[in-house]
Amino acid sequence: MLFLKTFSQPLSPEEEQFYLKRYKEGDLEARNVLIERNLRLVAHIVKKYQGMEEETEDLISIGTIGLIKAVTTFDAEKGKLATYAARCIENELLMLFRSRRKLAKETSLYEPIGNDKEGNVINLIDVMESIDEDPVETMQTAMDCRRVAALVRQVLTPREREIVIMRYGLGGGKEVTQREIGAKLGISRSYVSRIEKRALEKLRDSFKEEM
Repeated sequence: MLFLKTFSQPLSPEEEQFYLKRYKEGDLEARNVLIERNLRLVAHIVKKYQGMEEETEDLISIGTIGLIKAVTTFDAEKGKLATYAARCIENELLMLFRSRRKLAKETSLYEPIGNDKEGNVINLIDVMESIDEDPVETMQTAMDCRRVAALVRQVLTPREREIVIMRYGLGGGKEVTQREIGAKLGISRSYVSRIEKRALEKLRDSFKEEM
């Protein structure tokens, strides 16, 4: 990734502690140093989202906002700055993607999909309203489903992912009982249940962190 070369090297642990202490004492220049020397972290996280519609420079800008928030609110007694900053950067990017998806879906609701018998244009939102469904609720449900699908790929182990996909018929498959999964994988139903429970807890916790 060529643009990584444009960012300064990260601070050493000793340097980071020094500048954190200075910033806590009110030194704004120390804050600027902490931000500048952690921009490489922003670039590493943005790298995961290459190939999406957003320009890399835009993602860097949004990620930097998350980094600034992280440096501003970081509590040195609660862990490492890089770990905390990574979460803040990810959250900022995810908020961008969610808002873009929501805007795109809202726009698409007004796209013409045909004409009625009198020649009037019918939009997608007209059809949705005709069946008494809340478009906003429908969109939010769809977004939540995509978020869960992404988390299944990101936070679960291969075994957990396999069981959750079979158990709930993700990807258009048929829902399978714990006993059937156990028979297929050669493990007990109770073991399947434990894995499923652990996987759902991981998904729930990760889902809440993104909110």
